[in-house]
Amino acid sequence: MDKKHGLLLINLGTPSATTPDAIKQYLTEFLLDRHVVDLPHFFWYPFLKYIVLPKRVPYIANHYQKIWIENRSPLLHYSQILRDKIQYYLPKVRCELAMTYGEPSMQSALNNLKSCDKITVLPLFPQFSTTTTLAVFDKLKQIAPNNSAIANAYYIRDYADHPSYINALYLQIKQAFLEQGQPEVLLLSYHSIPEHYINKRQDDYVERCELTTQLLIKKCQENGINLPIEMAYQSKFGKGKWVEPSTSNILQKLATEGVKNVQVMCPGFATDCLETIYEIDEENRDIFLSTHGEKFYYIPALNDSELQINLILDLMQHTETYS
Repeated sequence: MDKKHGLLLINLGTPSATTPDAIKQYLTEFLLDRHVVDLPHFFWYPFLKYIVLPKRVPYIANHYQKIWIENRSPLLHYSQILRDKIQYYLPKVRCELAMTYGEPSMQSALNNLKSCDKITVLPLFPQFSTTTTLAVFDKLKQIAPNNSAIANAYYIRDYADHPSYINALYLQIKQAFLEQGQPEVLLLSYHSIPEHYINKRQDDYVERCELTTQLLIKKCQENGINLPIEMAYQSKFGKGKWVEPSTSNILQKLATEGVKNVQVMCPGFATDCLETIYEIDEENRDIFLSTHGEKFYYIPALNDSELQINLILDLMQHTETYS
């Protein structure tokens, strides 16, 4: 019997391989999306093709080759396992995974969900942004304008303040402190966005990140974890003004001020990826340790953990009761 309800998990995307051609193809699709870069096409396309890609593709290929897991990127690896585990816990729901850019595509996922009367769309971005979540919603409506299930889909905008999400982050922190000891400072690092998007698009992403931080600090304090918890932003791209302070600058500042032991968590990333494994756990680790820091620990993303699974099951319970 066909499953009448579908769950569509959507992550950002990933190259299909570590080859220059695969990475070039992925970056071109990603960076030509107006949700991500809203420069005029006539200017941006040749600049991307002849300046940005020749410089970035070899750099990114080198780092992807170091972190590839079982012939796929960490983002795809954890996302697929997460999808499979959710399917196990929701046997009456057809669970599919898609990427905003790259494979598995939204179109292929929708083809697999065509027998469903109702679809819940869950972008794996805890904090809404026009650069990520809105890109998902707009692309779905664009590729399936006549799909009644998509037209009537339940879209989960975000879950920045959801109790299960805050609790999952808290438990992840608690486990890290048990295993690594409590650091002097916990730094929460979120992906940055261009600053002008906030007013131009009425993008409330920064507000959502700040809300997550505030709720997580409160949760920690209520449970006896008292230490300085700071927030910063990473992954700036290009020369424009992006939301600050930058993660690298904060880590350098902390080390300069005499902080020897930090832990870093990236609450905005549902799964580990190049931005967490390389940018945080290698690049920013080196920045802190080379500026007189002594101990640096990256707290992993929720990935395919029980905490993440329980979070998604709780989010689904708000759309329908399953028995």
